[in-house]
Amino acid sequence: AIAERLPATLLLTLSAFAISLVGGVVLGSLAGVRAGKLSDTLISLLALVIYATPVFWLGVMLVLLFSVQLGWLPAFGYQTIGVTLTGWAAFVDKLKHLALPAFTLGMLYLAIYARLMRSSVIEVSHQDYVKTARAKGASDSRILWRHMLRNALLPVVTMAGVQAGTLIGGSVVIETIFQWPGIGNAFKTAVTGQNYPLVMMIALFSVLAVLVASFLVDILTAILDPR
Repeated sequence: AIAERLPATLLLTLSAFAISLVGGVVLGSLAGVRAGKLSDTLISLLALVIYATPVFWLGVMLVLLFSVQLGWLPAFGYQTIGVTLTGWAAFVDKLKHLALPAFTLGMLYLAIYARLMRSSVIEVSHQDYVKTARAKGASDSRILWRHMLRNALLPVVTMAGVQAGTLIGGSVVIETIFQWPGIGNAFKTAVTGQNYPLVMMIALFSVLAVLVASFLVDILTAILDPR
C-alpha cells in the first residue's frame, strides 16, 4: 500500500522542498546583504505573513483563485481522469496538477528558510574573512558567492534536512485538500477506517525517512563546511 502511494508523495514533497529551499535561500540572501533597507523589510514582512498563514487556508484560497476564478490550473487529483495522455502531454498534465499542492506545501518552509538564511547571512557578514575579502577589493557578488554563502547555508541545510524527512509523513493536510493520492492521504484514510497496521507502518516509514534525511544532512554539512 505504501509502495503504491510513495511515487506521488515523493513527487509532491521533493517539488515543495525544492521550491522552499531555493526560494528561501535566494530571498534570505537578498534580505541579509541588504539588511535594514526597503527590500529587507519587504522580504521579512512577506516571510512573516506567509509563516503566520494557515497552510490549509492558503491551499483553499489558491484553488478558488487559480482553479475556480481563473481556470488556469486543476483543483484536485494527480492527473486528468478519463483521458489517456503520453509523452510531453502527460508531463504537462501532471505538472499542472502538481503546481498548486507543491506551491502550497512549499510556502511555509520557504518562509522559515528565508528568515533563517537572512539571520545567517547577517551573522557571517561580520566575520573576519569577509572583512578581509572586502578590504582586498573583492566585489559584493564574489564575497557573497565565494565566501559567505557556504558558511551561511549550514544552519539552513541542518533545518532543511530535518524537515525533508517530516515532509513525507507531514503532507496529510495538503494531500487531503487537493485529493493527492499519496501517503498522507492514505494515512488519513487508514485512521478514519481504523486500519491500525497501515497507520503504524506509515508512522514507521516516516521515522525512517527522518533518519535517512538526518544522515544525508550530516554528510552534506561536512562537504559544505569550509573548516
